[in-house]
Amino acid sequence: MSDESSRPARPLIGFITGANVPPIVPAPTNRAWMSATRGGWANRCLPLLIANQSGWELRNPSAFTATWMGGDGIGDLMIAPDRRGPGQFLPASNFGYGILTWHLPLLFRTPAGWDLLVRGPANHPKDAISPLEGMVETDWASSSFSMNWKFTRPLMPVRFEVDEPICMIVPQRRTELEEFAPELRPIESDDDLRRKHEVFLHSRREVGQAQAATNTAAGERVPWQGDYTRGSHADGEAGPDDHRTRRVLRPFIDPQREEQHQR
Repeated sequence: MSDESSRPARPLIGFITGANVPPIVPAPTNRAWMSATRGGWANRCLPLLIANQSGWELRNPSAFTATWMGGDGIGDLMIAPDRRGPGQFLPASNFGYGILTWHLPLLFRTPAGWDLLVRGPANHPKDAISPLEGMVETDWASSSFSMNWKFTRPLMPVRFEVDEPICMIVPQRRTELEEFAPELRPIESDDDLRRKHEVFLHSRREVGQAQAATNTAAGERVPWQGDYTRGSHADGEAGPDDHRTRRVLRPFIDPQREEQHQR
């Protein structure tokens, strides 16, 4: 694993533009549904775990229930907060078509050439509603953006609890995708890769047979391949030196709040 402390610190600034700023935290590793799988097997999937941590989450500070009545109008979305009164950060219905909108009181600024992918929390499914994604050129834009979720089923009340993630922000280089030159090749064109993949397939079949024979109801540990997680190929050859099993994102800091706390 590479040394996290040696990596460059690029600025990611959230300028506060209004009241009731939602909490922003590095996205955590765990998901409740993953831990609830039999034997917690989903927590062994490193690609899922890394994706879970790949950004910063904005957390919901005010609990509410929303219901889409099925129509296209703005008034067809009902939002019922758990409590009434000022000082809350609640969504609104601005576009119709069952779209729930949070107007974020933040204007983000990234380094030159970096955009901000604004999306729903990774691997955090929610029944009857789905997050919409957007890409914002936050290295120059002076307009803030909103986070939107679209209902997928009418007449189905949807709860958003306090501290539930409602948005995930992920910096991305603006032209990075366009730099790739995609192509398809037969696996036979790379002998070394073909051989390693065949070893992987053989190992996966053996693990599958072992899993089928395991009495999981008795609490036995389910066999797992685990080569990728260990940063190696199935034939034992090591992968790259910068293989990682976690992300460690820096938290957002508020210098003014820290200064007040020190006084």
